[in-house]
Amino acid sequence: MPMKGALLIFRLAGIRVYLHFTWFIVAALEVTRFAHRYQNPIWAALEYCALFGVVLMHEFGHALACRQTGGQADTIVLWPLGGIAFVKPPARPGAYLWSIAAGPLVNVVLFPLFTLFAFVLTKLHWKTVHPDFYQFVLTVWFMNAGSLFFNLIPVYPLDGGQILRGLLWLKVGPIRSLKAASIIGFGGAILFALWAIAWRSIWLGILAFFIFAQAQAGWRAAQNLAIESEDTARREAAISPPPIPEQQR
Repeated sequence: MPMKGALLIFRLAGIRVYLHFTWFIVAALEVTRFAHRYQNPIWAALEYCALFGVVLMHEFGHALACRQTGGQADTIVLWPLGGIAFVKPPARPGAYLWSIAAGPLVNVVLFPLFTLFAFVLTKLHWKTVHPDFYQFVLTVWFMNAGSLFFNLIPVYPLDGGQILRGLLWLKVGPIRSLKAASIIGFGGAILFALWAIAWRSIWLGILAFFIFAQAQAGWRAAQNLAIESEDTARREAAISPPPIPEQQR
């Protein structure tokens, strides 16, 4: 289910895309903040929309990869901190890893395309001929690269942290890997909080809170998985007949 306050904006390939109402508030603030980059301020609005265009493609990468593995993925929510694809891949480490890694892979594919486009515009001297469009393309290039590197930070629940969890899953199983990833998430939240204080950034503070909340949810999910695993083991032991002694056979 999408988060409260999210508005359905369209459907594509059976996936519902929602936009949280706070997006519009932050958009107005950010567009006003960065309008000075352009001669025509409309490009600042296009820049903000382009950022979320990149985010949306990233989230569709997660959703479509999850479906490819046989999992469920039918909802994407865009909000001021980025996007969330609600995916439920099969309980296999390979399926989990592919569902998570496909998001950053979209940015990897976009990177050479944006790089080539920016290179061509530079050679054509668009920096002086069409400065607003040139600035827009460069900014989109930086946003895609920034999104890629940020998401690969190995802190749960960022993609890098979830990829780390998938790799650990291959070695120690789903429960211990989720616990380990959650602990790393707690540590990452503390670092982001300290960074927010040092830079006096409200956005880094919100991000730190989000990471902490998701790490806490991951820890609780790991505990629930452990309880379910113990209950299943007890039921199997209860219905299994005792072994017959060799002398009675």
